Amino acid sequence: MPEADYMNDAQLAFFRNRLEELERSLVQNADQTTEHLRETQFVPDPADRATIEEEHALELRTRDRERKLLKKVQQSLARIDSGEYGWCEETGEPIGIPRLLARPTATLSLEAQQRREMRQKLYGD
Repeated sequence: MPEADYMNDAQLAFFRNRLEELERSLVQNADQTTEHLRETQFVPDPADRATIEEEHALELRTRDRERKLLKKVQQSLARIDSGEYGWCEETGEPIGIPRLLARPTATLSLEAQQRREMRQKLYGD
């Protein structure tokens, strides 16, 4: 596709819709987790109680990852509003439709992300 057609109105609308659906899903999961944790019953058996606590800890870790993803989704929606969505933060080049389809919250082109990961591997965080 010509570079002038990249991130046209139809593509931006598609990604906005996709990000908004993801945002709704993440918020709904968080609400379900809150309700699930409130429904905790007292179990006298220590083994059963430990199992329930481990399940809750796993669920909370999952929600923490989703909370971080929710922040990225909201930042991506803001980037759509500002006209920066789809463009690499580091190089200013197009991120690419295939990468955005796979990871709609991407802020770096594939090459820039690979360079960043290589630097982190060589020099640490």
